[in-house]
Amino acid sequence: MQRDTKKRRKAHPAVKDGSKRRAGARRRKERTISLMASASDSNEIVDRILSYYRPLKKPVTLRLDADVIAWFKKDGKRYQTRINEALRQVMEREMKKI
Repeated sequence: MQRDTKKRRKAHPAVKDGSKRRAGARRRKERTISLMASASDSNEIVDRILSYYRPLKKPVTLRLDADVIAWFKKDGKRYQTRINEALRQVMEREMKKI
């Protein structure tokens, strides 16, 4: 005797006429979203987004002077992050000049 392996789902009470669309989805579509925001709100939103921004990292081989490496390492771990931050500051300063 073979057993029916397909499980039959009961229709969700909000689904009408065999439609897969549920009432919640319909309500979400019907809501209006205000796209108007004040300048301070938009700055706040941009700041929040940028706080999550993490640029892609690419491994490189870089030959630096020993005294430069020693200077960055003197503060302990994460010296590569500090080198990256210093290079980024120089990059941003140069970009402002252009």
